[in-house]
Amino acid sequence: MAHRTPTHDQRAAWAFMGPGVAAVVIVLYLPVFYTVFLSFTEYDGLGSPEWIGIDNYVDMFRDPAFLTSVANTLAWVLGTLLVPVTLGLFVAYMAYGLPGAAWLRVPFLIPYALSGVAVGVIFSFVFQNGGALSQALDFLHLPGAELRWLEDAPLNTIVMIFAAAWQGVGVNALLFTVGLQSIPKEPLEAARLDGASGFRLFASIVWPLLRPSTTIVVGLSIVNSLKTFDIVQSMTGGGPNRVSETLGVTMYRDTFLNSQYGLGSAVAIFLTVVTVAASLIYLRKQLSLGEPTASRKVSA
Repeated sequence: MAHRTPTHDQRAAWAFMGPGVAAVVIVLYLPVFYTVFLSFTEYDGLGSPEWIGIDNYVDMFRDPAFLTSVANTLAWVLGTLLVPVTLGLFVAYMAYGLPGAAWLRVPFLIPYALSGVAVGVIFSFVFQNGGALSQALDFLHLPGAELRWLEDAPLNTIVMIFAAAWQGVGVNALLFTVGLQSIPKEPLEAARLDGASGFRLFASIVWPLLRPSTTIVVGLSIVNSLKTFDIVQSMTGGGPNRVSETLGVTMYRDTFLNSQYGLGSAVAIFLTVVTVAASLIYLRKQLSLGEPTASRKVSA
């Protein structure tokens, strides 16, 4: 086979792509490979890493605090899907078609402009012992003033999920609104002529046609909830006694507070594998659900 010399256009293309490819490799891939390497070593940030094989992974799964972190992360995934996604869909559907609906969605979008740390600080003020909520409940003589919202598990995780929901409802509503605006009017009008309205109209027509938007919103929610860090770190720091930690907080504690870079890297790799696997499984399932519809359209 004759060797073909690159043309001038090909050399020019590689010259343009080269810096970008090099930047991606240096900034993205090399740190990942180095983290994988560190996860098989014992390293405190000083000296050279010492190869110990899979000991970090074994120790990780034997640690009760890590198992608690896994359970809390799964609770975050479930809570994020049930609360901000559901509320975002409700807000989008209720406001859809109303005059001035864009202005009605603005109050829900404002919290999304805040950082997770800012949201954590705000809700720490509300839910701390003797904080705004406890004082309001006590003033109104309502039950709950004595609750330790940020100290007792699993109440502290539920409270932090609520804080994350307050921040995330608006952007979910915006994404669902885009999906609603892309729905053709003909099926909706035909369904209304057939007598469908209210929940029946939503369940039979609107919800199936919202599948593309739902796939995006749910997929983003799963990924974001799996790597939750900022709100937990700013509200409880994973405490007390690590009962409210998520995998992101555990990774931070092991790596930067305890200087166990090998163990922290193992947690990071585990979190990465779980996030990628959950995303692929979910997207594959959604694509498989869409295949029968596509095949019916082709056959028709």
